[in-house]
Amino acid sequence: MLSKVPLRKKRNFKNLTLQNSPVVVGSSPPPSEPTTANELIKTPASITNPSSVLIDARNTTPDYTQLYEQLSELEIGLELRLDLRPEDFKSIDELGRGNGGTVCKVLHVRTNTVMARKMMMIVHVDANMNVRKQIMRELQFMHDCNSKHIVSFYGAFMNGGDISICMEYMDAGSLDQIYKKHGPFPLDVLKRIAYAIVDGLIYLYDEHRIIHRDLKPSNVLVNSQGQIKLCDFGVSGQLINSVADTFVGTSSYMSPERIMGSPYSVKSDVWSLGITLMELALGRFPFPPEGTPLSIFELLQHIVHEPVPVFPSNKAYPADLTDFVAKCLTKDVKLRATPNDIMKHPYLVSAVTEKVDLVKWATNITTKQRV
Repeated sequence: MLSKVPLRKKRNFKNLTLQNSPVVVGSSPPPSEPTTANELIKTPASITNPSSVLIDARNTTPDYTQLYEQLSELEIGLELRLDLRPEDFKSIDELGRGNGGTVCKVLHVRTNTVMARKMMMIVHVDANMNVRKQIMRELQFMHDCNSKHIVSFYGAFMNGGDISICMEYMDAGSLDQIYKKHGPFPLDVLKRIAYAIVDGLIYLYDEHRIIHRDLKPSNVLVNSQGQIKLCDFGVSGQLINSVADTFVGTSSYMSPERIMGSPYSVKSDVWSLGITLMELALGRFPFPPEGTPLSIFELLQHIVHEPVPVFPSNKAYPADLTDFVAKCLTKDVKLRATPNDIMKHPYLVSAVTEKVDLVKWATNITTKQRV
């Protein structure tokens, strides 16, 4: 039996304007819509047979009922126990769609707050009690995170076999959307992005013992205020049981030790950071060599057995950037730095003092995207 989740003290560090702040528990079942696309969905290593573990939400088991009740009673996001109900949302736009869920931009009418809403299908989650506990942990982790480099979590609600998770809407989009539309990132902006990511990783691990596990450009979001924030961290990928999607969609950023089956560590996130920064600087995924298409399994072999990618010598990339990425892309996990280690690298140390107008850059990005 799952123990009852204790209600939490009221806070409002997310600064939502509540018109009639109802201090009520969100118990009404909800509909469908989302917050962060297929790429925001991963698979727990403990799940091995997705085809045999489907749940029919209509034939509710006692365990499922208890999970539903705990989700309903969980004080989430707003720190005022905002009652999230499907009828309070007005759909504005679809932001992304994948095998595991859909992400929409929505308006929460009662607070006049624009949110990103991700709908995922709980019917695909293993009935195993440990997985259900992981779902509860994820929501609690998201609720507890309070960092300028972590996307805010507003709340979640269930409707039959679906769960909707409501998060902060980042209007400039993800890093991969930005570079695919506007080309490689300016190097001064890239440095600030690197700093924000590492600071977010350190916060997650030091404060909550969370390893991101799915760091890549699509999981780093930007808004028009120039804020850079991580999303889909830690156990969030464990809501959807899709082994195929995990390997095809995410393994390109996996560290060599992860591809070979070793457990995740904070150093695995550092490898993914190195690949991410190279991709943003080059304006393309860094390997295999450009013009050499590989299947996903060939790519995994390449990552494990071939030399790590390097910046092209015919372009002027700063030495501190190339050295920083090289430190991240150390194949031997024992020799690879931790997030706290690389925060001391000159590349990130200089990011604190250099002046970069991120607001101007982000405003320009969002303006072009509206055209």
